[in-house]
Amino acid sequence: MKDETKCLHAGYTPKNTEPRVVPIVQSTTYVYDSTADVAAVFDDPTKSLIYSRFENPTVMAIEDKIAALEGGVGAMCTSSGQAATLMSILNICKSGESIVASSQIYGGSVNLLAYTFKKLNIECIFVDPDASEEELSKAIKPNTKAVIGETIANPALSVLDIEKFARVAHKHNIPLIVDNTFATPVLCKPFEFGADIVIHSTSKYMDGHAVQVGGVIVDSGNFDWTNGNFPEFTEPDESYHGIRYVETYGKAAYIIKARMQLMRDFGCYPAAHSAFLLNMGLETLAVRMKQYCENALTVAKFFKESDKIESVTYPGLEGDKYYELGKKYLKGASGVIAIVIKGGKEKAIKFMDSLKLASNEVHVADIRTCVLHPAGETHRQLTEEQLKAAGINPGLVRFSVGLENIEDILDDIKQALAQI
Repeated sequence: MKDETKCLHAGYTPKNTEPRVVPIVQSTTYVYDSTADVAAVFDDPTKSLIYSRFENPTVMAIEDKIAALEGGVGAMCTSSGQAATLMSILNICKSGESIVASSQIYGGSVNLLAYTFKKLNIECIFVDPDASEEELSKAIKPNTKAVIGETIANPALSVLDIEKFARVAHKHNIPLIVDNTFATPVLCKPFEFGADIVIHSTSKYMDGHAVQVGGVIVDSGNFDWTNGNFPEFTEPDESYHGIRYVETYGKAAYIIKARMQLMRDFGCYPAAHSAFLLNMGLETLAVRMKQYCENALTVAKFFKESDKIESVTYPGLEGDKYYELGKKYLKGASGVIAIVIKGGKEKAIKFMDSLKLASNEVHVADIRTCVLHPAGETHRQLTEEQLKAAGINPGLVRFSVGLENIEDILDDIKQALAQI
C-alpha cells in the first residue's frame, strides 16, 4: 500500500460484522480463563494483553499503522513526545554512559538531554549538525550508546544529513535515533537513509488538530544489538524470567524491550481515547502534508520579498542553506518557516501580537496557522550560547502555516507587518 492508503487502512482490518472504524477499547483490564493463562502472559507479555498501562487494543492498532508508515518492525506509543525521546534513549543507555546529539533540536529536548539526563549521570555531547564526519566521530566516546538528531530541526529548520550521521554512528557500532516530527513519514522515511530508531511527537502533524498530546517510538529492526555494545539485549533479563531479547524476539528486540521493561515500569502510555483521536488525524495526514508544504512555500516566498524581514529559513526555498539536503531527504519541507524580523525581539513580538488570523500559542504543526517566539517562550530556559547553537536569533519567529486559504494567510501577514 502507498502512504495515502496506509493512513486509512494500516493497523486495523475489521472482520465480518466488526466496526469499520478502530473501536475505543475503554478498559484497563483483560480477563483470562485460568491462572495458568495469566502466568503465561507474565512470562511473555507478547502472547496477550496484560494491562493498559503498557498495551491497549486501540493504541496498538495505531502503533501498527505508524510502524507501517515508517517501514518499521514495531512501534510503541507514549503519553508525549518528550516521553518518546526519554524512553528511546533509556532503552539503550544507563548511568555512566553518554549520547551524542545535534545541537539544533527542540528546546525541550535540550533541557531533557543536557540537564535531566545529567542528574541521571548520563552525559549528552552536543555537536553541530553541519560538522564533518571526522568531527562527529571525535565526539563519540567509548561509553557513547546513541546519536540523535531531528530530520527538520525545531525551530532552526536545518535538515539533518541522515546518511552522514548514520555512517558515523554505525562506524562506532551504535544506533542513530531520528526525531521525524516535522517531516512525518509522508515527507521522509529516515530508515531508508540508515536511521535505526525513529521518534515523533504525535501531537504535531500526525494529530494535526491540537486535541491530544502523545509520542511514538518506531523500531527499524535493522540494528545489530549483538555487536557487543548492548549486553542488555543478549544477556538474560532477570525481571522477565531470564528472557534474552534478541534470541527470543529477533529484529523486534528493541521495541519489545522498551515495552516490557520501560513502559512496564514508567507507565507513560496514552489512553485509548487519545489514540482514537490521533488516528483521526493520521487518516488525513498524507493529504494534509501536501497542502501544508504548498501553503508554506508561498508564504516563505512572500516573506523573502519583504523589506521588514531580515532572513527566511525554509528548506523548500531555492537558495536556502538546506535546500539541497531537503531535496535529497524530503518530499516537501513541511509547513513551518523560521523568519527573523528586522529590529530584533521587540519588533518580532509586535508582529506576532498584531496577527489576527494566526494564533500566538505554544504549539506548532497544526491545521490552523500559529506563531511562536522561541527565544522568549519555548526556549527561554536556554542560555545565550545554547540559543546560538540551536540557531535561535532573538528576532526569530516560528511561523507554522496552516490550512486556511492562502490569500487569507497572506492578508493577515501583510496587515501585521504594516504595524512594524
